[in-house]
Parts: sequence; C-alpha cells; structure tokens
Amino acid sequence: MTDTPSTEPLVDLAKDAPSEFLAVRDLRVHFPTDDGVVKSVDGLSFTLERGKTLGIVGESGSGKSVTSLSVMGLHRNVGKKSGPRISGEIWLDGKELVGASPEEVRRLRGQKMAMIFQDPLTAMHPFYSVGHQIIEGYRQHHPDAKKQQARDHAIQLLDRVGIPQPDKRVDSYPHEFSGGMRQRAMIAMALANDPSLLIADEPTTALDVTVQAQILDLIRDLQKEFGSSVIIITHDLGVVAELADDILVMYGGKCVEKGPAADLFDKPEHPYTWGLLGSMPRIDRDLQDRLIPVKGSPPSLINLPSGCAFNPRCPYAERNEGRCTSEVPELVEAAPGHRAACHLPAETRHRIFAEEIAPRL
Repeated sequence: MTDTPSTEPLVDLAKDAPSEFLAVRDLRVHFPTDDGVVKSVDGLSFTLERGKTLGIVGESGSGKSVTSLSVMGLHRNVGKKSGPRISGEIWLDGKELVGASPEEVRRLRGQKMAMIFQDPLTAMHPFYSVGHQIIEGYRQHHPDAKKQQARDHAIQLLDRVGIPQPDKRVDSYPHEFSGGMRQRAMIAMALANDPSLLIADEPTTALDVTVQAQILDLIRDLQKEFGSSVIIITHDLGVVAELADDILVMYGGKCVEKGPAADLFDKPEHPYTWGLLGSMPRIDRDLQDRLIPVKGSPPSLINLPSGCAFNPRCPYAERNEGRCTSEVPELVEAAPGHRAACHLPAETRHRIFAEEIAPRL
C-alpha cells in the first residue's frame, strides 16, 4: 500500500485553460535511442468533451498507446538523458498535466482518470488477488475506508462488470481468470473510483468476437451510468464504428484525419483512412473479393519519410508533382468539424473516393 496522497494544490493556469474537458495541444513524445530519436508522437492535438467518446485508430506503431500513456503520466525518467522528451500541453478539467509534478499527476490517476490496459495478464500483478488490487486502488483515494467496506466495493464492481460469483472470485488471482474475465476485472479496477476519464487501450485484443462485443457493450453501459468521457484506442475501425462520437486517425506519430464518426465512415478524406476501411470486413454486403490491405509497412519513427509520412504507401502520391515527398501536409478543414492532412485537392479526393474507393468497400 502506498502513502496517502498529498493535498498540495495542482498546477492550475486558469487563464490558459480550455473549455473542453480534455485538451491535448501540440503533444510531442520523443525517445532518445542509440540509433536516433524515436518520434512516437509528433505534434498531436485533439479535444474531448465531457461524456463523449473519442476513438483513436491506426496501425501498430502509429503512436496511439504512447499518447494514452502520456495523458496518464506514465512515462518515466522525464527530463533525464535516457528518458522521453515530452513537450506540449495536456489539459484535464482545467489542470495542465505535462508541467505538473509526478505527485500531482499521481493524485489524479485512478480517481480523475483511469486506464484499461491492452493486456490485463501483464498489467495486473500476479502475486496479488484481483480483489486485493481493486481494494488497493480504492483505498489509495479513500484512505478513511475500512477494509471490509473496500472489499464490499470490490465485490460490487466485479458483479457490475459481469464476473460470476464475485464474492468468491474476488480472492482469485489473475491467472485463474479467462481472458474475457481478466478484461472485465481490469475494467472494474479502472472504475473503482468513478473516474471522469476512462482510456481503453485496445480493450478487445485477443478476445473472440462474442466476448469482444460484450466488452464494448459493457464500456458503453458503464459510460452512461458514470457519465465518463472515454477514449477507445484500437487498430480496428470496426471496434469504434458505433461506440465513438469522434474518430482520430494516427499515422507516423501524427494525426492525419479527425472528425465525427459518421463523416469519417461515410466521407473519409485521407488515403490512409481509405486503406483502413478497405481492410475492414463488412457483414452488410455480399463481397466476393478479398479484403484490400494497405500495401507496405508503417514507417520507422526514427527515419520518417520526407514530406507526407504516408507517401511511400500512397497510390496517389505521384499526382501532386512532388509535394507529397517534399512538404509535410497541414491538418486543414475539409468540412465543418472534419479535418485531414493531405496534399490532394478536396475535389480530387472526393472524386477518387466516389469512383474508386466507395464501390470496393
């Protein structure tokens, strides 16, 4: 059990505080290595309103998880020679987190914001029971709670997330749970203190489709119950199709497209988003052809291609007379609330999507 949290005031720069519940401004997370600087997140900005859901999608290595860990303040050795270099701003309910001390962020972690990690088996401690780990997190932020009160709270949470016989399974260890039950237990742990922000980092990875649907339904129901803002991080657009209010597409540590979920599915603006949609199976159409993968591999975050990072994989890069390989595209508005970072003119993108992409989706 760790010490009782400090009661020192948090960093509060009210004059600069945004109106949104969560606002990330020009976030950069760089990791120095012997081979060079890994630019995992390089100038990312987004906002999230209270009670809304944001989906962050992209291939592995695009910077999604690094972004979530930055919001949670979980990058270690910040400022040291071997540690990550973090700049920009992360505002959570009027509090700036990048400039706050580790102690200040720790007071918010678990209470104001919580995270469902990608692999519960490695995220949960193998030496302690599931109930012990939920109880510890609860008592960290409720130091006056009695042991039995905290245990009853843990049992209620396990019951709420659908764990059978929670009064008995509260004493079980993580390895005694199935994959789906571990994910549910991880959700219970994250919800122990009714956080205002819940970050789910690929919560359905390695789960079968039935359990996957149950987990997503559970997150949706719990969001309605607790009124939390939710960030869903995934590589699968299908996971956030009905869950997210807005979607942010990441590639090479940057945002290449963001906007309302309906617009992003019906009128996507970036060739990379077209590729993600083309590689997603559809159950509402009788397609005879194979899924269309995005050719090539994600770029090295140490040696990113010049210009648009997606240009080596983009089938339309040659249409811009070298701009795609020489200029980094800016994230500009394509429609109200919908932005994309692509050198192709808007009318050209709309024609390509209508004539070449949409018929294959």
